Amino acid sequence: MIKVLIVDDNEEFCGLLSEFFDAVDDIEIVGTAHNGVEALEALPKLEPDVMVLDIIMPHLDGLGVLEKLSKDQELSRDLSVIMLTAFGQEKITKEALELGADYYVLKPFDMGVLVDRIRQLHHKRTYGGEGQTLRNSNMDLSSKHNHNEEVDLEEVITTILLEMGVPSHIKGYAFLKQAITLVIEDPSMINSITKVLYPTVAEKFDTTPSRVERAIRHAIESAWNGRNNIQIVNKLFKYSIRSDKGKPTNSEFIARISDNIRINEKKKVAL
Repeated sequence: MIKVLIVDDNEEFCGLLSEFFDAVDDIEIVGTAHNGVEALEALPKLEPDVMVLDIIMPHLDGLGVLEKLSKDQELSRDLSVIMLTAFGQEKITKEALELGADYYVLKPFDMGVLVDRIRQLHHKRTYGGEGQTLRNSNMDLSSKHNHNEEVDLEEVITTILLEMGVPSHIKGYAFLKQAITLVIEDPSMINSITKVLYPTVAEKFDTTPSRVERAIRHAIESAWNGRNNIQIVNKLFKYSIRSDKGKPTNSEFIARISDNIRINEKKKVAL
């Protein structure tokens, strides 16, 4: 059994990963931590084989954790580290590699790829072999496309919404997932959001278009007010969040996320 420690400040995202890994027979989530300090405290107690580590966290970020581990060979001796981040900046990637990270995963990602990387790193650590080169998981996602294996679109949308801080327990969360999926499949629907998109979502959930609109607005406001991950919001909406900037409209929010996913998918196919 491969023991894994998840370190990410987004509790819902940690829950999503834990729920997914519950169905994986050879991997056990032995614990979660929500900042670098908690991670360092958990390592000697839980003794994981692999740590899935977010870069941007409060108190002590992922790079800070790597720096601490690089100075404590006893703590890091049997540990493989997979870095998570919403941004693939070359400078940060290089620094993570130099500090001892084994792999680099760009959010949003395919859960199946993460499982494969965990298994491979554990096998290399246990049975030896050449060192793992730090890479972006998008390479693996493009490979899946080349072999006609579909990346789970729902997983990608779920990861983005949770990263942005949209609460998964409210109705607007489910409505947003469906609306984004529909717009990815048919971009023209965003131009008829009131007459086509809302009614289509409403029909699926046996509700009214007006309730869909209000619930989506509430979900966006919840994410915007919480600002759970400012960096991913800035990346998607192309400006820094300031008090004088209004929240995006429902159509802008759905269009931005849909376009982002569609563009990334095209890049992967082209690789």
